[in-house]
Amino acid sequence: MLLSELSPKLGLIKVTKEIKDCEVTGCYIGDLLSWVMSKAQPGDVWITVQTNVNILAVAALTEVSCIVVPENIVVDEPTVIKAEAQGINILKSDKTSFELAKRIGELI
Repeated sequence: MLLSELSPKLGLIKVTKEIKDCEVTGCYIGDLLSWVMSKAQPGDVWITVQTNVNILAVAALTEVSCIVVPENIVVDEPTVIKAEAQGINILKSDKTSFELAKRIGELI
C-alpha cells in the first residue's frame, strides 16, 4: 500500500511539509535507536516517541517509509528542518503506538 493511501486511513498529520510517496510494507515500533537500526526493515512505518535529530540517521539507514510520532508528541524543530532537507517523511497521530500498529496491520 502506498503511504498516500495509508496516511488518510490512519488520520495522520504531516509534520514535514512535503510527504514523499512510497510503498509501505510493514510496521516497526521502537524507541531504542540502536535496536531500531538492527530490526526495522525498508518500507516499514516506524512508530517512535523519539523526536531528536538522531531519528533521521536511523530512518535513512533503515530506509523506512516514514516516521510516525504517536500521541501528538511535538517533534523538535531542528529535526523537522533537517528531515525536510533530507526528504524524510515525518507524520504524527493522536493515537497510541498500539492503536496505530494494529490499524496498519489491518490495512496492509
